[in-house]
Amino acid sequence: MGGIEIAAALLGVINVLLVVRRSIWNYPFGIVMVALYFFVFWDAKLYSDALLQIFFLLIQVYGWWAWVHADRVDDGVAVRWMNRRAQAVWFSGTLVAIIIWGSGMARFTDAVAPMADGAVAGLSVAAQILQSLRRVESWVLWIAVDSLAIGLFAWRGLGVTAALYGLFWVLAVVGFVEWRRKART
Repeated sequence: MGGIEIAAALLGVINVLLVVRRSIWNYPFGIVMVALYFFVFWDAKLYSDALLQIFFLLIQVYGWWAWVHADRVDDGVAVRWMNRRAQAVWFSGTLVAIIIWGSGMARFTDAVAPMADGAVAGLSVAAQILQSLRRVESWVLWIAVDSLAIGLFAWRGLGVTAALYGLFWVLAVVGFVEWRRKART
């Protein structure tokens, strides 16, 4: 998987850099990246992450459409915060989804780390949806995803992907700071 993993990682860097800048052009790179990562994760028996790529493909298409129709601020899409109630609902729903998904993977597959993999998947789903909706909180979830994924992927021998998620962690912090600043204006 070396070449495919490297290509997917490079596309991922471009994708996230463009998301941080609130550029709609992040989506073509993201679509190709997730298609490649499906095979990388399947090969590593990280089934939750492999199946997550199918979701990402669908939400990338939706996100592209949503961002095309979004309000603009300076050179990017407008972003905003959720209210406290919405934050609590998203947190609770995400936690329940992680527990259900991870438990299902533990019971019905030979996944090597079903709960950790399920946590990465569940948090990623919530983060990607919130990102498509242009919510600042998406970056908080991406920071959590990246923190978990670095160790999980390194443990499975996906060194390039673990390094990519280290870079994603840095970019998620930058994205959070940038989107928080833009949400104020």
